Amino acid sequence: MPFKENIDNISARVYDFLKDKPEVTSWQIKLSLNISSSAMYLALGALMQSGKITIEPDGINYKIAKTPQQN
Repeated sequence: MPFKENIDNISARVYDFLKDKPEVTSWQIKLSLNISSSAMYLALGALMQSGKITIEPDGINYKIAKTPQQN
């Protein structure tokens, strides 16, 4: 699978994981979806760039939430 297509696929999985959850941590995403940290952060960056999520620092993790207009 081409690299961009792989990241797009992981982004879709992450976004779907956020469904019906007010907020999750990056650690929860990584463990629940069984993906590498690198792939997860690339996917989170793509989602944040497109305005679909917000990311806030939380100790060594990050809090991830859908943006209000995406709920």
